[in-house]
Amino acid sequence: MRRIGVNTWVWVSPCDDAAVAEIAPRVAGWGFDVLELPVEQPGDWDPARTAKILGDLGLGASVCLVMPPGRELVAADAATVASTQDYLRAVLDAAAAVGAQAIAGPAYTSVGRTWRLTVAERAAAYAQLRENLAPVVEHAAAVGVRIGVEPLNRYETSLLNTVDQALEALEGLPAEHIGLALDTYHLNIEEQDPAAAVRRAAGRIAHVQVCANDRGAPGADHVDWARLLAALDDAGYAGPLCIESFTAENASIATAASIWRPLARSQDAIATDGLRFLRAVDRITP
Repeated sequence: MRRIGVNTWVWVSPCDDAAVAEIAPRVAGWGFDVLELPVEQPGDWDPARTAKILGDLGLGASVCLVMPPGRELVAADAATVASTQDYLRAVLDAAAAVGAQAIAGPAYTSVGRTWRLTVAERAAAYAQLRENLAPVVEHAAAVGVRIGVEPLNRYETSLLNTVDQALEALEGLPAEHIGLALDTYHLNIEEQDPAAAVRRAAGRIAHVQVCANDRGAPGADHVDWARLLAALDDAGYAGPLCIESFTAENASIATAASIWRPLARSQDAIATDGLRFLRAVDRITP
């Protein structure tokens, strides 16, 4: 059976030590295998303390990076690039401390930053991204954590929207240390055939986040989950599926993720209904 996780963003933002202590026992009790921990700012939660809590509960960890305005690896000044690289190294260190195999997120530009690119400008931006990711990838190799670069939908970025674009942007960087983080919400918007796109990413999938097409609970939607999970199997992905959704009760995260209404009868239901569905569909996946 696949490992299933859930992101603390379903309930809170930012994630801190108090949130970990409150949420981790609940998700373990529901039957989750993994708790996904965002690092909005290094130090929001203590890695050593979190590792003990998760270990005592038998939970694994995954870690996601966060790119607000001011974190940029492309079309930015040297100081901004350097501070973003430092941030990403700190996220890798936190992930290593809690035993996460990968960090995931849009490790290229801040969410919401868009600009028009000619073919030549896009190629140059991808070359710059590879150059600025390279020292971070070296750190990833040193700490034994893989980077998952997440394509986002067109409303959140203009740089990497599709699997094919992300594969092009990462070409030449070592696949064992950097790959793709796939999110079913963005796949549903940007890919003509999400399952086919997943198969094209074979060998480079570092992490997978899941939610309904409206960012609610997986299964309460039109996604062909059996076909998508079969594609992940064909692509050789053996990592967890982590439910990522958001609360409308936090003003900053609701605005960033465009969450203007409740996405289920409760935030707990996003997690528990999603877990129940994913366990069921996993049993019937060919």
